[in-house]
Amino acid sequence: MERIPYGKYTKEFRQEAVKLVKEGGLSVLEAGRQLSIAPSTLSHWVKAEKEGKLTEVGKNHRQLNDKEVEMAQLKREIAELKMERDIFKKAAAYFAKESQRGAR
Repeated sequence: MERIPYGKYTKEFRQEAVKLVKEGGLSVLEAGRQLSIAPSTLSHWVKAEKEGKLTEVGKNHRQLNDKEVEMAQLKREIAELKMERDIFKKAAAYFAKESQRGAR
């Protein structure tokens, strides 16, 4: 899965991600997978929130515009669809092989 480009997360997104870990009962790894962000990034945010510095994280990075966000989401979706397609191809080949064995 492709992630959103480096350092391009909104303050609200960071806060909600930290909230998932602290109040949602998810581990950093689980929340990172659900949000398609690196667990190390999320653990950095959790640590920064504990220190009261979460609002300062990413101050020097520009925000993504709508087209960049949409592009990242579409790339992620394409990667998932390709993975699903490959699984279906392998399953079809397996079942075709099995049906040939049974016909002999």
